[in-house]
Amino acid sequence: MALPISIEDADDARIQEFRNIRERDLTGRQQRFIAEGSVVVRMLAQAHARGRFVAEKLLILKSRLAGLEPILELLPEQVPVYVAEADVLDAIVGFNLHRGVLALGKHVEQDLSMDWPKRALVLVGCGISNHDNIGSMFRNAAAFGADAVLLDETCCDPLYRKSLRVSVGSVLSLSWKRGGTALDLLSQLSKDGFNIWALSPQGETDIRSIGGSERVALVVGTEGEGLPAELLAGFMSARIPQAPGLDSLNVATATGIALYALSSLMKRI
Repeated sequence: MALPISIEDADDARIQEFRNIRERDLTGRQQRFIAEGSVVVRMLAQAHARGRFVAEKLLILKSRLAGLEPILELLPEQVPVYVAEADVLDAIVGFNLHRGVLALGKHVEQDLSMDWPKRALVLVGCGISNHDNIGSMFRNAAAFGADAVLLDETCCDPLYRKSLRVSVGSVLSLSWKRGGTALDLLSQLSKDGFNIWALSPQGETDIRSIGGSERVALVVGTEGEGLPAELLAGFMSARIPQAPGLDSLNVATATGIALYALSSLMKRI
């Protein structure tokens, strides 16, 4: 664990990446991101040890330092740990940071063109533009044992601070990739032996009645427009039974229900 470095000036250049983080998005800058809260920072430290992400520096409320030692001990000594009193910390970030724990991380790009396990469950997002929904999708995927999350190029970045926080750090523990068109992603999964199910309120098959398969990909789209018609026409479609009169479930809720159903079915194979 690195010796803590005290920050007494909110304009200190060493912590410039943490300034006004509510209004900033660092993910476009060499895949850097802000991890917030002890749970997410712990998962970043664990991901750092596995080489999937890099923790570059931490900024911590001075009164919280002692309680965070087990997390800090997971990180190499060369990762600087900056500490500040509450008034200085709030001036740096631009709001009252009651969690008192921040880290600057960097994403190490992953190549998911790998050999999938014999039995695999993958979640695919198409056009998901809400950061809360992206975070919830990752949390659901982790909860129900998905092997990976694939996002098309129109989805928002899961490393955005709010998405990462809502995912409770699951973005840092799951294998995932973002980019390309949904059709390209699904075509490759089809070549890899996946049965692909597009989730829609108008889906042809009850999600509970899907036949058993060792490799399954669940595709979800944004609320309102849903999945594109050509995608629904090109693959099998499934629905979650619901009471009449309701247009659709929130994509985060629907993803959780569908992944639970699929993971339960796959366990019986």
